[in-house]
Amino acid sequence: MRNRVYLDWNATTPLRAEARRAMLAAWDLVGNPSSVHAEGREARRLIEEARATLAVAVGALPRNVVFTSAGTEANALALSPGLRRSSGGPVERLLVSAVEHASVLAGGRFAADKIGLIPVTRSGVVDLDHLRSLLRDGAPALVSVMAANNETGALQPVAEVARIVHEAGGFLHVDAIQALGKIPFEINA
Repeated sequence: MRNRVYLDWNATTPLRAEARRAMLAAWDLVGNPSSVHAEGREARRLIEEARATLAVAVGALPRNVVFTSAGTEANALALSPGLRRSSGGPVERLLVSAVEHASVLAGGRFAADKIGLIPVTRSGVVDLDHLRSLLRDGAPALVSVMAANNETGALQPVAEVARIVHEAGGFLHVDAIQALGKIPFEINA
């Protein structure tokens, strides 16, 4: 008999007992969180507690936490053309690292001809010089770089990418779903 070693715990880590208990309790609720009756208010309380807990985990404000069904939906929602800074025109192009999750590589709501790839080094890390070049050679962009690669474990230099993107007048989207709870992640850093 062969011994098998399973290492893909990012994708299918067993559920923690605390999480299982919380989910089972939530499934027993029957209230619509938008309703004012007691059941609805209890459902709303649980959602807002979860929102506050997640905000603390990443250093965000609770009002800025938006729940989606999964990372794929969150990525599709975030990748939208037309974002604008008060001092500039709308962002019309998307730059994504070559090692992004398929939901990011799909480009969200950007047209295919408005999406560019940022190459990575042999170690799977974003090529910062190439990123600088791409940002210099066009209008401001929305740049998407994952914090931790779900297949290789490579950690991206998110703070440095943020500095480069912001200096070029762009916006940064970070898919941090594989990083949360595993490495320190502070959204404002």
